[in-house]
Amino acid sequence: MSKHVRTRTRAAALAAVVLLTTAGCTTATAGGGDGTGGGTLVIGATGKLPNLDTVIGGAGFEGKRLLSFQIYEGLTRYDLLEHTDRPPQVTGALAESWQVAPDRLTWTFTLRKGVTFQDGTPFDADAVLFNLHRYLDKSSPEYTDALGAAAKEYAGDIASYRKTDDAHIELVTTAPNGHFPEDLAHVLIASPTAVRTSGTANFAQHPVGTGPFGFVSQTEGQQVELAANRAYWRGAPKLDRLIVKALPDAAARTAALRSGGVNWIEYPNPDDLDSLKASGAQILTNSYDHLWYWILDTTKGPWADVRVRQAANYAIDRQAVADQLLHGTADPAYQAAPRATAAYDPAGDRYSHDPAKAKKLLADAGYPNGFSTSVTVPTGGSGNLLPVPITEALQRDLAAVGIKVEIRTTDWTTLIGAEAKGKVALDSDAIAQSTTLFQSEALLPLFVGSNSPFWTGHYANPAVDGLISAAAAEPEQGARQADYRTALRQVTEDAPWLFVVNDRNPRALAPTVHGLVQPQSWFLDLTTVRVGN
Repeated sequence: MSKHVRTRTRAAALAAVVLLTTAGCTTATAGGGDGTGGGTLVIGATGKLPNLDTVIGGAGFEGKRLLSFQIYEGLTRYDLLEHTDRPPQVTGALAESWQVAPDRLTWTFTLRKGVTFQDGTPFDADAVLFNLHRYLDKSSPEYTDALGAAAKEYAGDIASYRKTDDAHIELVTTAPNGHFPEDLAHVLIASPTAVRTSGTANFAQHPVGTGPFGFVSQTEGQQVELAANRAYWRGAPKLDRLIVKALPDAAARTAALRSGGVNWIEYPNPDDLDSLKASGAQILTNSYDHLWYWILDTTKGPWADVRVRQAANYAIDRQAVADQLLHGTADPAYQAAPRATAAYDPAGDRYSHDPAKAKKLLADAGYPNGFSTSVTVPTGGSGNLLPVPITEALQRDLAAVGIKVEIRTTDWTTLIGAEAKGKVALDSDAIAQSTTLFQSEALLPLFVGSNSPFWTGHYANPAVDGLISAAAAEPEQGARQADYRTALRQVTEDAPWLFVVNDRNPRALAPTVHGLVQPQSWFLDLTTVRVGN
C-alpha cells in the first residue's frame, strides 16, 4: 500500500470516528422532548415499516419489535430485561396475574388497575372486550377481515370470552393450550375511544395503546415518530423521542450511522463491522430464536427423496458462511432447533460439511450426476441477513456435488405474501428465508405442521404433529420443551429444510446510545435506553 493511500485511509477512519462520536449528540435534541434529557433515538430498520393498527403489522418481527410493541401491549408481555443468557419469560402486562381451571380450557385474568391509554382514557375490562370483538366477532362494527385474519395467528384459539367483573376477564380456549399466556403477548389492545374516533379504516394513522411510547407522526413507508409515554404504568422511558426509519439498503444504513442521520442501525452489513468498531460504534449481539434456511418442496422432483435433502445439507459449508461471509454474526445451524431455544439439543448437531457423504447419498438416491433446481430468495427484509450473498455461497457448495441451483430474487413482502397463501413466489422448488420457531410457540405448527395454511414444502409427518399437539396441551413448560425437542429431532432427520445459520441479532449503536439490554429475543425493551454523552 502506498504512503498516500495509507494517509487517505487514516484520514477517512479519523473522520468516521469524529462522525460517530458526534452522532446522537446532534440528533439527541431533535424533535424536542419534554426536558427529561433522555434524547432522541433514531433507528435505521432493515425493512418496511408496519401498519400501525395493533395486530395487522405486515413487516415481520422487526416492525413489531421497534413499533407495535412500543405503542401497544397485550394482557401479557415478554420480560426482556431480567436475563440475557436465556430466552425471556412471559410476565404480566395489562393483566397482573392469571390462572387456568382444572379443565385446562378456562383462563381467568386479573387486570392491572390504574393503567391509562396514551389518550388519557382508562384501560379496563370493557377495553379488552372491545378489542376481542374487533378481532373475533364478525358482527362487531369495528371488525374487518384484515384484523380477523391477522388476529387468528395468536387469538384463533379463543372459543369464548367474557367479563366476570370489572377486574377480571375469562377466556376459554378451543383446546388445552399451555402457551396461551405467551400467545396473548401478541394480542395487542388499542384504545376503544381512539378507534371509534378515528374509525377502523383510519386508526392506523392515529394509533393509541398503553405502551411506553405514544404516536406522534408518520411519513408513509419512510419513518414513524413516537414520544415517551410519561404516564406509562411501568415508569416513563428514559428517552424523549423514538424515530424509526425504513432503510432497507445495508450500505445506506451504515452511511446514515456514520453521518449521524441515525444513531442505531439494525443488522449492519457484516463487512462494515470492523470499520464501524474502529469508528467507535458499539456492536451488540446475542443468540436468539432464529433460523436462516431454505424450505424444500418435499413432494416435487429430487427433493421428494429424503436422501437428496440430507445430501444437500451435508454439501454446504455453514461454518464458512458464518465466519467468512457473516463475520461471526451468526452460528452454523446443524439441526432444526435454533441454538437459543430450549428445544436445541447439543448432541443433535448432525449436518457437518461432508461433500463426499453428500455425493454418496445423491448416488444412492439415483442422482449420481446431480440435478437442476431453483430457489426464490428475498433481496432483504426482517431477519434475512445477506440473503442473496448467502444463497450464492450455497449455490457454489451445492454445485460442487452436482446440484445446480437457479437463484430467483424477489422482495420480502412478495415472498411472505405468497407463502401465506400456500404458494411459492416465482414458482421455484424452494424458498430461502429467515424464521423463528419458538419466539411464540403458536408459530411452530405453521412451519412443520401437516395442515399449515402456509407453504411448508408440503412437509408432513404424523409423529411430529402428535408431539407438537401434545406439547401445546401441556401446561408445564419443561414437559412441553421435551416434546418439542423430540419433534425437532425428527424434523432434523427428515431434512425438509436446508439448515444454514442461526443469526446472532447484531445491531450497531453510536457511542452516545446507552442502556440497551440485548436479550435472547427478537424483541427489545427500549424503556432503559437513553441518548447523550
